[in-house]
Amino acid sequence: MVAVQTSPNSSPSAEWICCLDKRPSERSGEDVDIILTRLREVKAFQRFPSPLLLQICACAFYECLEKGITLFRQGDIGTSWYAVLSGSLDVKVSETANHQDAVTICTLGIGTAFGESILDNTPRHATIVSRETSELLRIEQREFKSLWEKYRQSLAGLLAPPYGAMESGSNNDSDSLCLSAGKVLRNAILSRAPHMIRDRKYHLKTYRQCCVGTELVDWLVLQSACVLTRSHAVGMWQALLEEGVLNHVDQELGFQDKYLFYRFLDDEEEDTPLPSEEEKRESEEELPETILFLAQIGPDALLRMILRKSPGQRTGDDLEIIYDELLHIKALAHLSNTVSQTLHFSFKETVQVSKTGVVCTLHEGDDFGKLALVTDSPRAASIVLREDNCHFLRVDKEDFNRILRDVEANTVRLKEHEQAVLVLEKSPRASTLGSIKYHQQMYTVISGTPEKILEHFLETMRMDIHHNPAVDDFVLMHCVFMPNSQLCPLLMAQYPFCLYSSLQERLEYALNSKRRALILALRWANTHTYLLQEEPAAISFLEELYGSLSNDSRMLRALKDLVPDLEKIVKLQYVSQLHIKLSPFFKTLIRQFSNGEERLQKKQPIRNQDDILLKVYCSDHTYTTIRVAVAATGREVTSAVADKLGTTDELLLVHLSSASEKQLLKPNDVSVFSTLSINGRLFACPRDQLNSLTPLPDQEGPSAGSMSTFELMSSKDLAYQMTMFDWELFSCVHEHELLYHTFGRQSFRRTTANLDLFLRRFNQVQLWVVTEVCLCGQLSKRVQLLKKFIKIAAHCREFKNLNSFFAIIMGMSNPAVSRLSQTWEKLPTKFKKFYAEFESMMDPSRNHRSYRLTVTKLEPPIIPFMPLLLKDMTFTHEGNKTFIDNMVNFEKMRIIANTIRQVRHCRSQPFNPDICQPNKNQAEVRGYVRKLCVIDNQRALTQLSYRLEPRRT
Repeated sequence: MVAVQTSPNSSPSAEWICCLDKRPSERSGEDVDIILTRLREVKAFQRFPSPLLLQICACAFYECLEKGITLFRQGDIGTSWYAVLSGSLDVKVSETANHQDAVTICTLGIGTAFGESILDNTPRHATIVSRETSELLRIEQREFKSLWEKYRQSLAGLLAPPYGAMESGSNNDSDSLCLSAGKVLRNAILSRAPHMIRDRKYHLKTYRQCCVGTELVDWLVLQSACVLTRSHAVGMWQALLEEGVLNHVDQELGFQDKYLFYRFLDDEEEDTPLPSEEEKRESEEELPETILFLAQIGPDALLRMILRKSPGQRTGDDLEIIYDELLHIKALAHLSNTVSQTLHFSFKETVQVSKTGVVCTLHEGDDFGKLALVTDSPRAASIVLREDNCHFLRVDKEDFNRILRDVEANTVRLKEHEQAVLVLEKSPRASTLGSIKYHQQMYTVISGTPEKILEHFLETMRMDIHHNPAVDDFVLMHCVFMPNSQLCPLLMAQYPFCLYSSLQERLEYALNSKRRALILALRWANTHTYLLQEEPAAISFLEELYGSLSNDSRMLRALKDLVPDLEKIVKLQYVSQLHIKLSPFFKTLIRQFSNGEERLQKKQPIRNQDDILLKVYCSDHTYTTIRVAVAATGREVTSAVADKLGTTDELLLVHLSSASEKQLLKPNDVSVFSTLSINGRLFACPRDQLNSLTPLPDQEGPSAGSMSTFELMSSKDLAYQMTMFDWELFSCVHEHELLYHTFGRQSFRRTTANLDLFLRRFNQVQLWVVTEVCLCGQLSKRVQLLKKFIKIAAHCREFKNLNSFFAIIMGMSNPAVSRLSQTWEKLPTKFKKFYAEFESMMDPSRNHRSYRLTVTKLEPPIIPFMPLLLKDMTFTHEGNKTFIDNMVNFEKMRIIANTIRQVRHCRSQPFNPDICQPNKNQAEVRGYVRKLCVIDNQRALTQLSYRLEPRRT
């Protein structure tokens, strides 16, 4: 099951870790199933046969290394083999016997394996040090040798030569699939649009049995929703062109969406017979799967085609495609936009690094070779391909040095007292308005002190442009490096008081300074919305700014146009904070323009200062109810419980899951209620009672499914009500909650309750699917359930609710459901094809490219797949330092802000409740989807699944 972590403290993997911690002889069949579920999530293990995976589950051990731990040193005699499940480790090699001289030559990431020297008892070739907290799977030497004897071919795919085997069969499989795809497409065209394949004349020359590139693209786009854009279709035809299944009449290597002639391989020979009616019928049946296959390999083919062009031949659209790829390659995550846009790369898959024996394996996204270029020294290791058909990003030394020179030449460093305070980089393209080029828009902020960054934006802000991305980045991200208590005084200081000067020049300067400060303050307030009411410094600033603006606007007409905008901000604060006591100044101001329409009908977001009633249980299953603030810390909750119980004992606050997993909450954890799992409960107890805590009976979840209730409900109505509920939850998520989640809410003392509830909903819908299937004892009913869920998912996609769409499909791919082979066999072919198409959207390759292309075709409002957006932000945050040389890394802020802007885009249009006309039982459907009862214990779900369909011997 794909679970979304709603808090850095949540620990969804604790159950399988407990299973691995047991001795192999003590592991039950259920333990093995739980471990197996976790291993199948790791890409490196997905191609292992089930018997091998089961034996690994039975003999492997779990290791967790904190950052900076040395696992073993170069020259040690090994005793175990390892695979990385999470985190990363540095590989260090020393030319001398002194370990302090060791140089890091690469980093091992998730899915990599190492330690195969135990096969022949040779010393370790390198020192391995954990780069961050990392989880490893460990197999001892005797067991690994035994597995190697039985499954040498499978294990060789994970290892580098000399033990690893070169894979040569995959290309043959791909060639065969492409050849079959070409036949299916040709037959389908001859069946549906036979006029597309015919003899054509051009410049007095006849080209026999040809198609036109633009017509092929037009036709393919119309065949399936899997084909997302015209460029996507170009990539799909390019994939066939590369395999020789489709050919340009003049043997050009790139497919183009132009009036150019292409010929299928079957039409190369004269008098090729037309397909029979039987062949046409078969092609019609196979067409959806063929298009799905090409849709998955097409983007890579398109990228390869672009990268084979010389840099001078690449169009603007080509560069955009390359740039989008670079954004998600971890080796380039730290580079600025300018440098990334300068690079003209290809992409890579896996290679082996060899020095004195095999050191490690490099995978997709890793990089190598830069040290030798920078130091102008010989290569430190040999690079050997581990498999066929590898693709690389390559930058020649001359280009590499040119990029370094250009970056340095285009970088401006402003210093104070010999210390850099602001670093600017000349943009590759200057901003223009008409024919005028503005010099101040030609530089991008790379880093700087918070004060200098603010000062720079105020000095260079264009007042004739409504949208300024750089200023918006600052307004959105400043809370990371400059809290409101620091920003407000600085903004007020930028609003000059000495306005009434006799010199026109000074007057204009002061007026412009005021307008810039006001415009930035308005953007700041519009971004923060109700969060400002929680900070006295922000309220005081707005009061002071409004008072100053009111006085100035009486004398200067140029400022009067900003007065209504600031009044609207004040009104918004009032409307969204009716339950908060406002200052007398605000109450007086509000009465001047209140029109009686302040009461909002929509769901209100949860805020830091809101109070909630929280049930906290004791070890005997009694409970006490306390009233605490939403943002209450663990310490404040335990203190309130102790006061209510009248005890002086030191209490521990524990999150107890339905699977009996205990998670101790820290005293400084914020908003502890929102970290609970679906059926989790909060317990408070003395330390000596910790081991005696047991789950409540109601935490087990339902014992019978609810199919009898919702099978009578329309699939479209269910999807509509799910979308309505998801939109309410999504609308309540403040943009800053994404920042608190990424950077750690403890450092902000802010709640992410709205975001946590939205993520919790994703998990709940996913578990709802698994629960209903596993509680359905009748085979025919389970088949009907699968059909129902596929229909609901289809309607969710129609309503652009990608969050519930993905939750349903991931629920159906849960091992407890996917293993029910008898049930899936009975599913009609049509629904299997729908499910396969939906699953293709979940394809994680190329950083979920399929999903991202789908989203680009949609117009707002959209409910996005939030876990992926959070992953993007976490990827950027962990791969880039927030501060560099005591200056804010503003390039990092810009990348994260771009991700948050995607959320803003999804909500840029209001949700239309009339997209579906509900039936008479609207209230019943609405109540059902908002109170889904689920089992959130994977072990229990697995047990139910095996009762339905026992394991086949």
